[in-house]
Amino acid sequence: MRTMETDVVVIGGGSTGAGVVRDVAMRGFRAILLDRADMAQGTSGRYHGLLHSGARYIASDPESATECAEENAIVSRINADAVEKTGGLFVTTSVDDEDYADQFIARARAAHVPAEEISPAEALRREPRLDPGLKRAFAVQDGTVDGWRMVWGAARSAIAYGAEILTYTRATGIQRSQDRIEAVFARDERSGEDIRIDCSFVLNCSGPWAGQIAALADCHGVEVVPGAGIMIAMNHRLSHNVINRCIWPADGDILVPVHPVCIIGTTDLRAEDPDKLPILADQVQQMLDAGETLIPGFRKSRALHAWAGARPLIKDTRVSESDTRHMARGMHIVDHLSRDGVDGILTIAGGKLTTYRLMAERIVDIMCRQMGEERPCRTADEVVPEAEGHSNYYIGHRLDDVEHHGESPSSQEIICECELVTREMLERTMDVLPGGQLDDVRRQVRLGMGPCQGGFCSQRSAGIAHERGDIDAPRTNELLRLFLKNRWIGLWPILFGKQARQAALDNWIHEGTLDVEHLPTAPDAIPHECAYWDAVESGEEALEDGEEKEGLTHA
Repeated sequence: MRTMETDVVVIGGGSTGAGVVRDVAMRGFRAILLDRADMAQGTSGRYHGLLHSGARYIASDPESATECAEENAIVSRINADAVEKTGGLFVTTSVDDEDYADQFIARARAAHVPAEEISPAEALRREPRLDPGLKRAFAVQDGTVDGWRMVWGAARSAIAYGAEILTYTRATGIQRSQDRIEAVFARDERSGEDIRIDCSFVLNCSGPWAGQIAALADCHGVEVVPGAGIMIAMNHRLSHNVINRCIWPADGDILVPVHPVCIIGTTDLRAEDPDKLPILADQVQQMLDAGETLIPGFRKSRALHAWAGARPLIKDTRVSESDTRHMARGMHIVDHLSRDGVDGILTIAGGKLTTYRLMAERIVDIMCRQMGEERPCRTADEVVPEAEGHSNYYIGHRLDDVEHHGESPSSQEIICECELVTREMLERTMDVLPGGQLDDVRRQVRLGMGPCQGGFCSQRSAGIAHERGDIDAPRTNELLRLFLKNRWIGLWPILFGKQARQAALDNWIHEGTLDVEHLPTAPDAIPHECAYWDAVESGEEALEDGEEKEGLTHA
């Protein structure tokens, strides 16, 4: 067993955990972050990309609305390379009642959320594809955020301050001495090595899995209710702004432009297991119908990918356990010292990706008080180094770099046409992710996330990894199969019409030309988590309305 020593162990590598480990490290504590998979592979990587203005919650959760409005400005500054300031519109369509719109400005002002009413004509000038019969429109400060870039930016900032990030490292136990935390046990999912980390404090930032992690310290009864939501990416950027329906929050009432695509979302249903989230066929149709209400002709675009994420909602006694739509969205910190008599552990859940920095500030403040330390938070003032002087890339930005700034034609070879990923970008990412899967690379540079969903770039990338000597041929083949399986899981719920024809083409390429399913592989050389995909590989049949299929769904 390998032993390590630190001050603070952060468990969970989503946006909250990344923000927390950065905050902890910036205050001068030694810190180690653990995640059972890659950074932002859970809830933070299965999202619709919205940087909230706060306007969505002005009626249902004004406190969260205010927090989102304040943090929107901070995140836009400290994570500038991950944020696109698209702006947002709340619109009352031709089929919507105007009662909610009548109270919109008053509620926004009460929650300190910037908003102004504009004419329907002005809204249509900004977004010509909108319902021409829309009745009301309000402009807000919504934006979009590349969650993976934001999370990794925070993580690398933490590393610069001395923190360690251990991905594919699962927390397996938390040791107490009497009523005091003294160590965390973990297992390296790739090597199988067991690790003991001696520490003074544990910060549980594991989202929907927070109850399971707290139980490792015998702190039971942390009731996190996973609220499952599905999202669908379409193959065109159908709007310039984030488009919201001006109604009480409902299913399929938001359209988010993200890089070259747009994302419609989301549903909100209680999930029993955050690792296995059902995508119902009737919910897919519901999303597409909702998109048609916002933008007539929405269905003429091709659906690219469907996925589901689990919101880590704290049980709200004001509503039914199954009513995740109306549970509070605000953050919740569990003080295990006062609750369970256990010193040295805090749990945080709830909140929004937009408020990740604020969540970190609050939980680390509590930790400092319990440790008797006075170390102020500096994360709102210090820009993430990678964001210094940069902005989030826009459509065509990468092409401009290729055409005008490339030093070597070979390094600027386009590997992924949809997302304009160059060989240089790919190899640079592989350099910092030794032993990483193609799916890990995808989260860094958006490989295979455009209209062809990895139809061509997956083979090129696998070939380059082998050519470099990073992995041998059998492992290359298996990781290629794994990458394609991950993509397929997001395709099966939307197989109809144009999408079915595209899937048939992809299948012909992969299985006909390349014979992917019969390439020689070495399964024993594959990370442990890959075995799960073999269990969900079946079930590729079409679904009837209301029928469901379960799987670990990825964006």
